[in-house]
Amino acid sequence: MNWTRLLLMLGIFTVVIAGGHFYLWKRLLRDPAWPVLPRRLALPLGAAIVLSLPLTFYVARALPREQAFLLAFPSFLWLGIASTLFSILLLVDVARGLSVLFRKILRRESPVDEQKRLFLRRAVAGGVLGSGALVSAWSVHEALAELVVKRVEITLKKLPPDFDGFRIAQVSDIHIGPTLGRDFLTGIVERVNGLRVNMVAITGDLVDGSVEHLRKHTEPLAELRASDGVFFVTGNHEYYSGADDWVTELERLNIPTLRNRRVTLRRGDAALDIAGVTDHRADSFGDGPNYEAALGGRDPSRELVLLAHQPVQVFEAKKYGVGLQLSGHTHGGQFWPWTWIILLVQPISRGLARFGETQVYVNTGTGYWGPPLRSGTPPEITEIVLRAPA
Repeated sequence: MNWTRLLLMLGIFTVVIAGGHFYLWKRLLRDPAWPVLPRRLALPLGAAIVLSLPLTFYVARALPREQAFLLAFPSFLWLGIASTLFSILLLVDVARGLSVLFRKILRRESPVDEQKRLFLRRAVAGGVLGSGALVSAWSVHEALAELVVKRVEITLKKLPPDFDGFRIAQVSDIHIGPTLGRDFLTGIVERVNGLRVNMVAITGDLVDGSVEHLRKHTEPLAELRASDGVFFVTGNHEYYSGADDWVTELERLNIPTLRNRRVTLRRGDAALDIAGVTDHRADSFGDGPNYEAALGGRDPSRELVLLAHQPVQVFEAKKYGVGLQLSGHTHGGQFWPWTWIILLVQPISRGLARFGETQVYVNTGTGYWGPPLRSGTPPEITEIVLRAPA
């Protein structure tokens, strides 16, 4: 990655984090006028946290995973908790501001009672801290819970009868890196192999870190088994981690990358095309998606399944008559309130949707990124069963 761009991103991130933590300190500690000691202790602690978070993103890639984990897990955990507290507090303050505004419009302002105001400030702070702790605890539980195998049947109008019942295990956004390692991936491989599928699709963001630091943690991928093959496409995080090196490493593990290309699977005279394109934002790394190379010049009577990391790529896919696109990237928003915000930048955050003649299925992520939190978006392995028209 370009170092100027990286430093700019880290600088913006630090300013945002600092502002968010100041807001939390002001509203949850200073305004309620809690005893002086906890307020004073919170300032240096908050400053240390603000500085440690951008450092964590650098350390997570620069150090071996075993060392990076010691800083990354608690830092990312706090980032998730702080995000949840910030969101709850913001909603409370917006509601409070609207209430004040309505009272002024209706001219129903009550006389100032400092004792009552202090009580309300402390009640709000306590309520936000308590609800934030409960929501965060549940979200951590859900993120670290056992993987869900979600079975989905999808009818494709051009699928030959010989491919009826063709099964694909999709895994996505595993994010092997500072907080998830070899044991986690071994469990995924065992679950996928137990499904005995025809094909495995890994739809990007497999890793967060270099081949050098994560090679031994990704070795279990060599044990993946599927009768028609295992295929991989790059996600945005592969480019932060050295995409070329990871493509080479996966080839060593007998997992081909569909890098703007396609392959054809056969059952006698019947055929099914499987294609893959690089990540939607890979242009800035000189490896952008080439839909013409992957999808152009093919037999239009054949059904085609496209692996593309980001759901938004469906708008290009449908121009080429793709029957089904398999994507990830969104994590379903992963945890609240991002479960809502993600829909501002993606046409679908999870599950199955149709765009014209093209269907897209979005896996909610088999691992997690950053904070080990999930809210209503359990980690999943998707067992996709293709059906020919009746």
